[in-house]
Amino acid sequence: MRNLGVYLEINGSFCHVGNIVGNSSADACFQYSKAYLESSDSHPISIALPLSGEIFSPERTKNFFEGLLPEGFSRRAVADWIKADENDYLSILAMLGRECIGAIKIVENGNKEEEDGYELLSMDKVKELAAEGASRSTQILMETHLSLAGASGKVGLYYDEPSGDWYLPKGNAPSTHIVKQSHVRFSKMVLNEQICMLAAKELGIDVPESFVINTGIGEDSEILYATKRYDRDFTGKGKIGKLEIPSRLHQEDFAQALGIPASEKYEKTNSGYLRRMFELIRRNCTDPIAAQNKLWRLICFNYLIGNTDCHIKNYSLLYGENLKQISLAPAYDIVATGVYGMTNEMSFFIGDELDIRRMNRNTFANASGEIGMTKNQTLKIFDEVAAGFESALSKATETLIAEGFQGVTGLKERILETGGYGNV
Repeated sequence: MRNLGVYLEINGSFCHVGNIVGNSSADACFQYSKAYLESSDSHPISIALPLSGEIFSPERTKNFFEGLLPEGFSRRAVADWIKADENDYLSILAMLGRECIGAIKIVENGNKEEEDGYELLSMDKVKELAAEGASRSTQILMETHLSLAGASGKVGLYYDEPSGDWYLPKGNAPSTHIVKQSHVRFSKMVLNEQICMLAAKELGIDVPESFVINTGIGEDSEILYATKRYDRDFTGKGKIGKLEIPSRLHQEDFAQALGIPASEKYEKTNSGYLRRMFELIRRNCTDPIAAQNKLWRLICFNYLIGNTDCHIKNYSLLYGENLKQISLAPAYDIVATGVYGMTNEMSFFIGDELDIRRMNRNTFANASGEIGMTKNQTLKIFDEVAAGFESALSKATETLIAEGFQGVTGLKERILETGGYGNV
């Protein structure tokens, strides 16, 4: 019988909230501890796992906790390394659960806690991370017990802005940035994401700080993409050596909050994902009107750039430090996938349409009833984003050119050609 303790950081301190118990991933169940339920600070770790003394089913347990894990190559590599089946999420979670997205920590009973600390990375190590891609980042995940959800090769690092130094977290030490490599099959993926992030910010979309780490002359094998973690906050928690320790803020993606398995993050038949997303924020966000407007603006933007990979795990809820305030998290993983000739199917239906080639302004108008907004408000936001789109994309391109990156003008033109903007 396996027993994994689940901990949640609240107001800067970890609190034991419950346990996942079972013989395997097939029968593992989560239950809140009695002490946590009786605590005045208790709060559900997920909207899909409300505070209760019940034992949650293996399915409901898996839907949330598997959502904390990496996917694709990284998950397979970790499974191979620990000699486990890649479908055995429990073993992988026990291995990687020390530093997750959000404020959750998973520790298997009997496992020894490692000493917290930060290891300074030389620039050669940073270059190695850039050059070796997902294989190197996966090795770091395994060595440091970090779990970062998603399919891209990525790793959590600590960035000391005054010195410009990068550190590898050890034990329970939190990271401050998520660092990704350029994709081995898709050219200029890092620059693609940064153009989209800068353009989104120009259009009033809430995005985290991000920048490109150039370890050479800007070739794909020499650059990394760094995003400041919006689920980390400096609140005077203390220091490790000279480095201030950030607090963890809880978050969950929309698949976790809606109880949808990660394997179903793409909507293949119309199951009402869009409607359920907007119902989720109206029922749970502290300022639901602001949240729904932010969400709709982001969905419009993803259409315009041609992001067909904007599945429901790429939208999240962010909790306040005391877990009592909930907002729509800043945008992340916004990439113009259309420039690579990926699928023409969007990740969920909009106005009963899935194929981006058949979408236009009317498609978004038709979605108004589904998302619970008036047609006038729906189109007002769509038209605002569309009207400023080309200018915002041009400004983002100019920023990257000024930073010395080549080929971004051609990338901008491809986004204008292949995204939904051409249908507006």
